[in-house]
Amino acid sequence: MNEDLNSIPTMLFDGNCGFCRRWVRKWHGVTGERVRYLSYQEAVSQYPQVTAQQCVEAVQLILPEGAVFSGAHAVLKALALSGRYRSLLRMYEKLPLCASLAEWFYQLVAHNRMLFSKFA
Repeated sequence: MNEDLNSIPTMLFDGNCGFCRRWVRKWHGVTGERVRYLSYQEAVSQYPQVTAQQCVEAVQLILPEGAVFSGAHAVLKALALSGRYRSLLRMYEKLPLCASLAEWFYQLVAHNRMLFSKFA
């Protein structure tokens, strides 16, 4: 794997999805250069710890040491890396009900991108 790819967390997302690209731009506005955003279609082969199928199902955040976060957890972890929204990540990680609700909502949106794109 390219050494540069190990230097900062990387979020893999569906580069063919306009809804996903729009949200990645918003997240990048919060995280700046603290998180790299790559289309999984172009980059998944560089990350053996995740599969293309996992990327189809949800965004994947890969930390420099190799840990992987998926779905809502990945989004909240990335936002917390910016120094903001840390309380949301703490709630997700400490309160099982919050985690369940966040993942449920993430899946609801992921499976209904066209509907939710009207609100994004």
